[in-house]
Amino acid sequence: MTSTSRSSADRLRGLRWGLTALFTAMSALALVPLAWFVIDKDGKEGEARIDGDLNRVTSSVSRLVGFDKTIDFSLVNTDVLDSGCPQFAIMPGAAPAFQAHLSRRICVPMDTGVLNGLAASAVQTGKSFSGYQRGTDGSLVRVFAEPLLNRGGKYLGAVVAVADTGPQRQQHTELVLWVTGGSVILITVLGFAGHVLSGRSIRPAAAALEQQEVLLAETAHDLRTPVAALRALAEAAQNNPELSAELLPRTVRLAARMGGIIDDLLVRARLAAGVEQLSIQPVFLDQLVAAVVEEARTRDADITLTTAPTTVDADPALVQRAIGNLLDNAVKYGRQPGAQAIVHITVAGGAVTVADHGPGIDPEAAAETFDRFSSTGGSSGLGLSIVRWVAQAHGGTLSVYNADEGGAIFELRLPLSAPRQVSASNSWA
Repeated sequence: MTSTSRSSADRLRGLRWGLTALFTAMSALALVPLAWFVIDKDGKEGEARIDGDLNRVTSSVSRLVGFDKTIDFSLVNTDVLDSGCPQFAIMPGAAPAFQAHLSRRICVPMDTGVLNGLAASAVQTGKSFSGYQRGTDGSLVRVFAEPLLNRGGKYLGAVVAVADTGPQRQQHTELVLWVTGGSVILITVLGFAGHVLSGRSIRPAAAALEQQEVLLAETAHDLRTPVAALRALAEAAQNNPELSAELLPRTVRLAARMGGIIDDLLVRARLAAGVEQLSIQPVFLDQLVAAVVEEARTRDADITLTTAPTTVDADPALVQRAIGNLLDNAVKYGRQPGAQAIVHITVAGGAVTVADHGPGIDPEAAAETFDRFSSTGGSSGLGLSIVRWVAQAHGGTLSVYNADEGGAIFELRLPLSAPRQVSASNSWA
């Protein structure tokens, strides 16, 4: 695999960001129109409330204006509306001139010329209308003009009410900030939730793909050397028929080794996929290790074993495979050039320690060694990733460090079995 290529698991994890962006965009598409609707509705309702107050003032003042040859403002002058807000003005507009009336309280400074122009528009159209104007101080105000009719049905002026929009605009601005900020926060939270959920959804598939890739890498690595050796033996037997009797047993042993490797890797893949479960049972670890050492004794290795009675809860077949891998690793790589391999194995307290007299292992490369079947020329060997997986599957650990006098030390630690209770009826008095 080149540095620029990406595995299927990595590409699947990259899909998580695409799903997060899609989820965030969908949330934004749903929330932005809703936020716009709320803001627009609040603005229109604010205008409607102001127009309602202004209309209440103009309609009330219109009923208070008297018409007896001349316009009578006596009732207007004594009404509370004349000293309250919104303020109003009774202007002649384009009708026959009369003395304009301005309410006593000035809530918003307004140019009387502007007010008279609004009254003229109401008189000309004969209809009430509302709109925005600017006060003399530059503030934005809302105006409402209602034409006045005398008893003869003629327009003689208009009542113009004026209200300051500052409080309403401030409330609307606060709402805009709350709605906008809340939408941004909610979209962010939903995007984060989508990122978490998409990660949880993708994690099992990514883990399965990663397990598959690891299995393929480990299978290729573990089988590469035996396959090459098997082919060499077959070609030697084919080219030298007189050596068939000598080469055939080696071929059978090599084929058996390959079969064992394939079986173990398939079991690991099935366990990782959840197809099979670990066969956990009490295992006499000292006896299991002794059996593995007895089968592995060779002429070119000096293997010593020190044990103490130890019982662990484990799958015996997988633990046996892990111990065999540690021992094979120590025998192959735990030696000085041209010297016999010397391996010390200790079993006690649920831990199996395998120490060799080789050149040791770089601690910084240990993690990579456990992840992939790499060899640094020292005690890194083959099968260490399976050993680590067996340890993790049992809730144990695999540690590696170098001895002070040289050589690497691998420690496989498994959970101890709980002590069995002895019933009182079986105990001696």
